Amino acid sequence: MTGRWSRRAVLTVPLSLSLASARAFAFGDGGAFHPRLLRAGNHPPLGVRSSGAGRWSWELVRRTSAPARLVASEVAADQPALQAEPFAIWAGDVDPGPLSVAEVRGLLRFMRLGGVLVVDDSNPASGAFGRGARRELARVLPESAPVRLDPGHVIFKTFYIVDRPVGRVLGPPEISAIVRGKNTQVLFLQHDLLGALARSGEGFALETESGGLDQREHAVRLAVNIAMYVLCSDYKDDQVHAPFLMRRRARQKP
Repeated sequence: MTGRWSRRAVLTVPLSLSLASARAFAFGDGGAFHPRLLRAGNHPPLGVRSSGAGRWSWELVRRTSAPARLVASEVAADQPALQAEPFAIWAGDVDPGPLSVAEVRGLLRFMRLGGVLVVDDSNPASGAFGRGARRELARVLPESAPVRLDPGHVIFKTFYIVDRPVGRVLGPPEISAIVRGKNTQVLFLQHDLLGALARSGEGFALETESGGLDQREHAVRLAVNIAMYVLCSDYKDDQVHAPFLMRRRARQKP
């Protein structure tokens, strides 16, 4: 594969596309959102949280006209398949341990192609996974230290107006990220986003920390925004969208 992925490809799909059409478009289409679970370092099973990846796509399709693959998959950091698509989620609750040389090389190529990686700490109270992931990603991108995203960053307004990140736990009110050029490529979440999305049977698998249904809804909105960012990059920064965003903000006020 050569060149960079185009995260604007989805804009060729009319925003008035019906939900049924979006589902049909999702299967087998390279421009669809696909939340792949990354295997890197020591990767114990995610358990019920792995179901959160498929729910991520389901919520995107239900709420927007964007295409998504409703069945998530796993991808290894040291395999060429990682380079085939522009998004992956690296989640866990313990220190991932050192990455192999092949895994570092695979992730570096993924980043150079413009890939977006979400680092989702399943146990923010401990923080062991997040700290370990930062340590290993410093080996991948030693010249790019994480920074705090500005509250006005496009990721907080790609579809919903999101005032702060939340997941299964409330977590800190900001997101740290690795930004290269104009592209935000690694998001460090200390909120257990997959835990908020995970399903078991007909309901959600894990209780939210304190905010109940409202907290879960805001976690879903953050997930949708991240997906739209992956698909469309920074298109919402264009001032042509300002009236739309103002109307949406007005509707969301209590």
